[in-house]
Amino acid sequence: MAKETFSHLDPDGNARMVDISEKDDSKRTARARITVSMAKETIAALKAGDIPKGDVFAVARVAGIQAAKRTGDIIPLCHPLMLSSVKVEFETSEEKVTIDAEVTTVGRTGVEMEALTACSGSALTIYDMCKSMDKRIKITDLVLIEKRGGSSGDFVR
Repeated sequence: MAKETFSHLDPDGNARMVDISEKDDSKRTARARITVSMAKETIAALKAGDIPKGDVFAVARVAGIQAAKRTGDIIPLCHPLMLSSVKVEFETSEEKVTIDAEVTTVGRTGVEMEALTACSGSALTIYDMCKSMDKRIKITDLVLIEKRGGSSGDFVR
């Protein structure tokens, strides 16, 4: 692939923030997912609210929202965006927590990175709050599930 085909590189191969000034505002939504695997005993304590550091899901939800809002500060070439909505949801099974994040904006660029960052922030918070009970916690499978809006069209995994 030629250098010019990468939107975050200028013709000389230098990193740059993409110019979105000529794009029209449109509604854009992205959903991402991540998995946090842990011992059955840790999941049981999590479900029962018996984690010593407090309400893990409440803190992880706020962490995910905050992470989405700060994506432009974390990922060097991301545009800082005014987000319309950030939703973080958790589903538990016997040995894992699945985190889904959905981010919406009306703007000139998509929110895929914000949804992925929301999942990451939530997962890392769960890890932090549960690590004293379980040193084998594993964070895996961060993926974009879907994105809607923008000139590149919709994507559904």
